[in-house]
Amino acid sequence: MRNLSQLLIMDLGENQLSGTILSWSANTFSSLQILRLRQNRLSGSIPSQICELSSIKILDLSCNNLNGSIPRCIGKFQGMTLEAPAPALSLTLFALELHNSSGWKTEDVIEVVKGRELDYIRILKLVVMMDLSENNLVGSIPNGITLLNGLHSLNLSNNHLIGKIPNMIGDMRSLESFDVSSNQLSGTIPRSMSALTSLSQLNLSHNNFSGPIPTDNEFLTYNPSSYAGNPYLCGFPLPNKCGYSHQVNGSSEFEDEDSKTDKLEKWLFYFVIAIGFATGFWGVIGTLWFKKTWRHAYFRWVEDLADTIYVTTAIRMEKLKKWMMMRKSVVV
Repeated sequence: MRNLSQLLIMDLGENQLSGTILSWSANTFSSLQILRLRQNRLSGSIPSQICELSSIKILDLSCNNLNGSIPRCIGKFQGMTLEAPAPALSLTLFALELHNSSGWKTEDVIEVVKGRELDYIRILKLVVMMDLSENNLVGSIPNGITLLNGLHSLNLSNNHLIGKIPNMIGDMRSLESFDVSSNQLSGTIPRSMSALTSLSQLNLSHNNFSGPIPTDNEFLTYNPSSYAGNPYLCGFPLPNKCGYSHQVNGSSEFEDEDSKTDKLEKWLFYFVIAIGFATGFWGVIGTLWFKKTWRHAYFRWVEDLADTIYVTTAIRMEKLKKWMMMRKSVVV
């Protein structure tokens, strides 16, 4: 296989191949545009050398037993960018497949895009996609993947990915299908995704996303099932209403409208009490402070009131004492 330096398509999908993915180098398969190893029994990690396949346009490693993280160099696939050079017309096609082929124009590749299995033949050269779904991949989604602005379909579903969706995902302006369902991703949906005006298929279900769903452009058209299994998401088209966000330990948390109203009423109650206390306290103390005659009259009134209370209490205590003594003598 190392002698097939002009190989364009390698399709070994739907077999029982086991072992690890070979560490191909750019010197060996520098022209490879389609690598399809879907639905085998491949294990191990995705080798970083795969990033040297700069001409790759379709990378399908789905439905295997691959583990480890997605290579950080994933953004080096020049064939998946809008600036990718057109393939040379003089290149000879070599296809390694388990069915007969008779050239590039009749070559077909079956791929799952937007939840449907499609058989690409005539427009195969125009398809740009990456499918790493249904493996055991861990770690986060590399930020470098957002450099692939020519990518039409990205499927990372049914893995064990964590972290957030890269904030710069809005740069992938050719994206038509994005599926990261059934992972352990978290955080908010990046606002930059509103720039993906070509995105017609979105699946963020069964993760740990939180916060409001963007309300711009295509986000108004997605089915609620796109967000299922994310209990902390809110906003249209979900029944959960969004409140406001605040920072807790460096992360944003959202409170619903009822909680917001309760807190507002509580703060308003305390504010009114504080204003009433300040008005009453300083209304009396301030007046006594600046009016000397009023101050003397007030203190005199307080002293008289204290004397009256003392005398009244003493008289009543004396009467009570005499009454108890009389009652005691009567009993004897």
